[in-house]
Amino acid sequence: MHGAQPDKRVAPLRTSLIRAGLALIVIACGLSLRWYGFPLGLPAFIVKYGGSLLWATMVFFLVGVLLPQLSWSRLATIAVAIAIVVEFSRLVHTPWLDAFRPTTAGALLLGRIFSLWNLLAYAIGIAFGVWTDRLVVMRRRPHSAN
Repeated sequence: MHGAQPDKRVAPLRTSLIRAGLALIVIACGLSLRWYGFPLGLPAFIVKYGGSLLWATMVFFLVGVLLPQLSWSRLATIAVAIAIVVEFSRLVHTPWLDAFRPTTAGALLLGRIFSLWNLLAYAIGIAFGVWTDRLVVMRRRPHSAN
């Protein structure tokens, strides 16, 4: 009988809350890296691409917050699509975008300069998000009665 078996997946609301918490942690790490990375003497490569990696991880978790019922592969696909659109949007120049990009919010959300290397950092960040999500969500699953 369809539906008679208990669903072993975490409830969508709980999954969204877990992912929201993970997104907040990633945001704190990303902001800390961008604000304190250089003063701590971290190499520019780590600050730049570490921030990009964490940005993509955050995108993955936020997509997961909004769409908790989707599989990890579908969430990752949507996050990759968002990352690609955002990266290539840097090649688009309109007065309002060019005015927004130099602001703190613009730099953190959209970035300033197009770089194909960012796409690699995004892919690694999204893979890290999938790995972390699987680890945390699987640990939060209720134990079956079997």
